[in-house]
Amino acid sequence: MALRDVKPDLRNEEGTVAVLGILKQTFGERFQTGQSFREQHAHTTTYLPPQLPDGVVFVESSDDVKAVVSACAEHRVPIIPFGVGSSLEGQVNAPSGGISMDFTRMNKVLRISPEDLDVTVEPGITREELNRELRATGLFFPIDPGANASIGGMTATRASGTNAVRYGTMKDNVLSLTVVTASGEEVRTASRARKSSAGYDLTRLFVGSEGTLGAITSITLRLQGIPEKIGGGVCAFPTVEAACNAVIMTIQMGIPVARIELLDDMQIRACNAYSNLSYAEKPTLFLEFHGTEETVALQSQQFAEIAADCGGDEFRYTADAEERAKLWNARHNAYWAGRALAPELDGLSTDVCVPISRLAQCVVETQADIAREGLLAPIVGHAGDGNFHVLVMFDGKDPASVSKVEAFTERLSRRALAMDGTCTGEHGIGQGKMAFLEEELGGSVDLMRAIKRSFDPGNIFNPSKIFRMT
Repeated sequence: MALRDVKPDLRNEEGTVAVLGILKQTFGERFQTGQSFREQHAHTTTYLPPQLPDGVVFVESSDDVKAVVSACAEHRVPIIPFGVGSSLEGQVNAPSGGISMDFTRMNKVLRISPEDLDVTVEPGITREELNRELRATGLFFPIDPGANASIGGMTATRASGTNAVRYGTMKDNVLSLTVVTASGEEVRTASRARKSSAGYDLTRLFVGSEGTLGAITSITLRLQGIPEKIGGGVCAFPTVEAACNAVIMTIQMGIPVARIELLDDMQIRACNAYSNLSYAEKPTLFLEFHGTEETVALQSQQFAEIAADCGGDEFRYTADAEERAKLWNARHNAYWAGRALAPELDGLSTDVCVPISRLAQCVVETQADIAREGLLAPIVGHAGDGNFHVLVMFDGKDPASVSKVEAFTERLSRRALAMDGTCTGEHGIGQGKMAFLEEELGGSVDLMRAIKRSFDPGNIFNPSKIFRMT
């Protein structure tokens, strides 16, 4: 899909006018139609042009959500769920207008069950807020996509991040949901039991649905015990292949690494400048180990031996909390570090995921593509999952620059598909990757459309995302 060619769908003008009146009467000052509010709720970190909703409603309870859904369903007006707006593929854009439903005020912890290692929260709470609430219990929620995203948004996009190699993704950590469907009814997808064979797995159907099937009103999550000991470090390698070989050997040996992140030489240069570091500008792995004093020490030693066998430099290990925080702050700021390489340019952050055995080949071919096209595009990856991100800089006002980056992202997605991978490991489909979803899954997309029609016959939930209804 062209970066500047996201066409709006047909609008329901009469229905929109009716819904605006209903919501203004129902919610008063919690419903806003001002330009600035509408712009804020279409503005994301995506490269796609903003498409504004007609109004923004700040919901505070499931009853509020039901009221909004009922009004919009009656008049066939789109609803676009909004968390904090950190999506990367246009998920919060409103191509047909409609109502942005802002969940930031639904941010409570509803229940903590330390003995069961689970928690139930409202969708607007962010992952950092949740972990602050959990700190006194000795538990934490491990999914870390980098941005301080809302739990509802992370659920809707099936987020993962740096800890996924050990703790899985959102699909592995959501036990149950409550969801308001297009009928205005709130349903529960599962119990709190750790496993169940009772009927369809509706929880995982909603996880990753990008707001297209219903509005999530609560999430029950698995928790983990805060590790007794956390250690981590950095190791540079002469080539990407050498770094990826070290990752593969680490995984194959069963070392339970908590994080293993790949940064290419360009990304290391960006992080050094942005975070005031002095790492060698070579392909580098950032690692973290969780466990007891003894197991963390053993795991770090095992990795150091693997790294040496793969030609890596000395593994710079630390168990100091402050040093580890500096290390992972640099990793979490990789996007902004990359943007700082050329602040005058626009940035497109895209991702793919391939089987781990193909990661080195995919990254190396992508780097060759970048060099051949003369692009500025650092790479960072969740190496233990075969998932990597490319931040491509371009001039959005220059048609030739836009065309070049469009062609690059198409080649990247098709390169991953040719390696039996996926066009997106984390960012989702949204608006930007709908064409590649068809290429990746073929006729399965028709099954998705059938599910969408069953759950949302009026097509009011986040229309024109993931796929177009035909």
